Amino acid sequence: MNSLFQSEPIILNLPDAEIIYYPTLFDKKVSDSIFNQLKNEIPWQQDEIQVYGKIHPQPRLTALFGNDGKPYSYSNIKMQPHPWSLNLRKIKAIVESVTDTHFTTVLLNYYRDGKDSNGWHADNERELGENPIIASVSFGAQRVFQLKHNTLIDQKKNIVLENGSLLIMKGPTQHFWKHQIPKTSKPTGPRINLTFRIIK
Repeated sequence: MNSLFQSEPIILNLPDAEIIYYPTLFDKKVSDSIFNQLKNEIPWQQDEIQVYGKIHPQPRLTALFGNDGKPYSYSNIKMQPHPWSLNLRKIKAIVESVTDTHFTTVLLNYYRDGKDSNGWHADNERELGENPIIASVSFGAQRVFQLKHNTLIDQKKNIVLENGSLLIMKGPTQHFWKHQIPKTSKPTGPRINLTFRIIK
């Protein structure tokens, strides 16, 4: 499983943010193979979330893997980690070599089609620390990743996250920006993304 840099990193010129995008961390053949392995091997779950007082199934499937049994909580969901699989360790090692960071945890999201989504949020949970680094690897169908500044209403950005790509958010980003994967009515295939993070 080699890291194949076929494109230069793109540094986004946004205020109050440090965001870097690698369009091709893994080539298509490797990415397609990883997608199929993750789709079939990961113990996917669908949690329930509360929106405006009503309980709904979360519009995607998720799984958590990590060190030392440290749980991760977001949106009133507390997830317990599975121990690292060999496949995830290999991906983690490549992401760590690019980011020069040792991650403790990965949250996986499985978007089955365009109706699956992830609403506006910041990765600012207390256990992630003050200025967390989040490294997001995408496999499968392309999806639009949207960013918006909390106070500068004209500061918005859309990025098409490609098969085999890596998006890094660090520094003050989570304090000033929110992000989402919106629903789409366009026919789209399934996508799996891995968001590596450090649980303090």
